Amino acid sequence: MSTHKINRRTFLGQASCAAIGSTTLFSTLLNLESLNAAAAFNSSLLGGPEDYKALVCIMFSGGIDSFNMVVPRSNAAYAEYAKTRSNLALDQNELRPVTLQKADTEGREFGFHPSMPNMQALFNKGKIAFVSNVGTLVQPMNKLEYYNGIVQPPLGLYSHSDQQQQWQTGIPNARAAIGWGGKIADLMRSANNNQTISMNISLGGSNIFQNGENSVEYSIDPYNGSTGIDAYHDDSNFLLKLRRKAIDALLQPVYQDIFKNTYAKTIKTSVEGNEMLSNVLDNAPVFSDPFTNDHYFSRSLEMVAKTIAGRNQLDVKRQIFFVEIGGWDMHDELLDNQRNLLAIVDETLVKFYNALVELGVQDQVTTFSLSEFSRTLTSNGNGTDHAWGANVFVMGGAVQGQQIYGKYPSLALSNDNLNSDTNPLDVGGGVFLPTTSTDEYFAELALWYGVPKSDLALLFPNIGYFYNPMSGKTPIGFLNI
Repeated sequence: MSTHKINRRTFLGQASCAAIGSTTLFSTLLNLESLNAAAAFNSSLLGGPEDYKALVCIMFSGGIDSFNMVVPRSNAAYAEYAKTRSNLALDQNELRPVTLQKADTEGREFGFHPSMPNMQALFNKGKIAFVSNVGTLVQPMNKLEYYNGIVQPPLGLYSHSDQQQQWQTGIPNARAAIGWGGKIADLMRSANNNQTISMNISLGGSNIFQNGENSVEYSIDPYNGSTGIDAYHDDSNFLLKLRRKAIDALLQPVYQDIFKNTYAKTIKTSVEGNEMLSNVLDNAPVFSDPFTNDHYFSRSLEMVAKTIAGRNQLDVKRQIFFVEIGGWDMHDELLDNQRNLLAIVDETLVKFYNALVELGVQDQVTTFSLSEFSRTLTSNGNGTDHAWGANVFVMGGAVQGQQIYGKYPSLALSNDNLNSDTNPLDVGGGVFLPTTSTDEYFAELALWYGVPKSDLALLFPNIGYFYNPMSGKTPIGFLNI
């Protein structure tokens, strides 16, 4: 049965993507099959139109140097940072000061990268929080367990492809093709009355994060929106009109062959979805703080904002968006390249947040970052290499912001003496063993979105090693749940 399912999905993927691009082509087929969804979500728990929530996932592909995003400013801690980072250390006077709502347990003060003035302002207003030293873990481990192999490490640690996959699937000890965003969409499918357009909408094309057993992403082009069949509505000449009639004629009959019938239904659903979403995007409001940067990241978040603006027209209460920005694998020229890319991220995020405020949904949309890993604290000459524990941020009105959650580590290098180690988290060259698991980070986002605590283990099989869903507490505490 499983082989039959895979073959059918492969068939539809190749055929339909060639026809109209990455839209919700598999939805009808997957509804016809009684696939094993995680659980049945009780949509009656949702309220009226105001009970809308969206998760916006930002993937920093390549491994962002996140310990140059949030830097200790106080003299002693900065001295450790500067010594470890050597020629890649930011100037202490250039750091943008942030005020923590709750003082750091070690008395440290922090600053943001010079290219992050807007994120600095949003942080100080309580709209952004950081979670420090997050990474993939099968179960908690210390340095001795890491060195001796007593505890299983994540599969393919330091590998781009493996770690990108694990951040998107929530499964650190196996290679999987189903993402935790896709699992949530499977679980909460009944939350949306409109099943024509997927709960998962991608501005970064096909991705693992949004791929579920019963759902796939609906892809939108950052510049052109929902594209659909090329020139389907173009009536400028006789041949184009004839082509559209031919396509419509192929989609109307009920075929006896399951492949033909399912293919026709999925194409028809996609055509309807494209028309619906195109109308929403064409009639989206003009934001008072316009997205002026033509970078694809800026255009992507603008499309997200426009789609959210049409949530009532689309008749949806839950949406998950995926946005990707690459270029962070900076083995060379790190300081200049990061300065330029972070400036684009910083400008875009504040415009996106302002758009959400204008739409009145800033409390209902939570934006969060992923990256497969951070970078080594030590320099390779003019850049950094692949590491492990990373800093991530969360933005939104539901965020308990102005705080760094988790454990921001000492940035001193280890002396490799397990009996009197200067940094028990440094496993070599400024690679930090994570102190907060991705499971905890993802679980908090899922709970805010509406996933029942009892279903967390279905999304994140290893969550029990890090968090007790029945404890009455939140996994980390950065969201109002």
